[in-house]
Amino acid sequence: MDELLKLWQSMGIANMDWGQALMIAVGCGLVYLAIAKKFEPLLLVPIGFGAILSNIPIAGIGGPDGMIGMVYEVGVETGVFPLLIFMGVGALTDFGALIARPSTLLLGAAAQFGIFATLIGAVALNFIPGFDFTLQDASAIAIIGGADGPTAIFLASRLAPDLLGAIAVAAYSYMALVPIIQPPIMRLLTTKQERVVVMQQLRPVSRLERILFPFVVLLLCALVLPSAAPLIGMLTFGNLLRESGVVERLSRAAQNEIINAVTIMLGLAIGSKLSADKFLTVETLGILVLGALAFSIGTTAGVLMGKIMYRATGGKVNPLIGAAGVSAVPMAARVVNRVGLDENHHNFLLMHAMGPNVAGVIGSAVAAGVLLALTGS
Repeated sequence: MDELLKLWQSMGIANMDWGQALMIAVGCGLVYLAIAKKFEPLLLVPIGFGAILSNIPIAGIGGPDGMIGMVYEVGVETGVFPLLIFMGVGALTDFGALIARPSTLLLGAAAQFGIFATLIGAVALNFIPGFDFTLQDASAIAIIGGADGPTAIFLASRLAPDLLGAIAVAAYSYMALVPIIQPPIMRLLTTKQERVVVMQQLRPVSRLERILFPFVVLLLCALVLPSAAPLIGMLTFGNLLRESGVVERLSRAAQNEIINAVTIMLGLAIGSKLSADKFLTVETLGILVLGALAFSIGTTAGVLMGKIMYRATGGKVNPLIGAAGVSAVPMAARVVNRVGLDENHHNFLLMHAMGPNVAGVIGSAVAAGVLLALTGS
């Protein structure tokens, strides 16, 4: 009889509480959204499966001695995984559109306004019972508005590791919802006349300009905001691998094998933070609401800056491209192109939108550096 009791006590069904069961269901939901709806499948599949694994009773897979718990400690807690992904993003990204039209950097910068507006909102939530966000917590939550998953994870691992799971899920969920969230905001803030503007073809960018660009960006970062150097440094290094033309094997590795392997490990590691005791809190709901607010404000600020540029240039800039200032590359640029084509079937805005889109990547890294410098210990 004692053996049967011991066997029962070792079973998952005897040890599972409602919170673990709910989080396993949440993990299954994330996997469903990734597979059936194709919402950021590269991240949501491993994140969702990691959530399932970390909530299995007794197994301790997501704990400090479990496999994905150790992966988290090695790759996320140290910040290595997000930085390696930034290297891959740099190797995958063509900065030519930004180099050809440097003024679009303003659109990327304007879209980061959502980050700082949400920082204030997160602090204000402390007046509501149940919320207790520190300034570090609020900073980590606010970066969701940049629509840049690796940056959000990097900053959260530094400032608010206990909120990492909720922040990562919110960041990647809203990135996946770009085609749904952005178009209504873009149409609401622009007129038909503005949306049909056809922009002139971008000038050709020389190979020398492409090679010098990473060094210029890194030098400015080193002189002005060294706290952003880890993110900017890996981004520019990856881009240099791409543009130098002499290390194709390394460039391909950064674009494929390295970023793919790290994405798997990063997703599982984030899943280890989706345990019931950390995720099922009122603060998680606040993070999800603030994330949506941050993303919407960022899109709004980018479009409004686009309208300013439209007027300043005498109608030569289509303000829709301002929505691409959030750094969801290249999804935001594709959404801008689609909305432009809906208004004018001969208006192809993709390359023009890539300028503010890649500027948004730099802008979100800079914003993270500012928050880290101001609130980090």
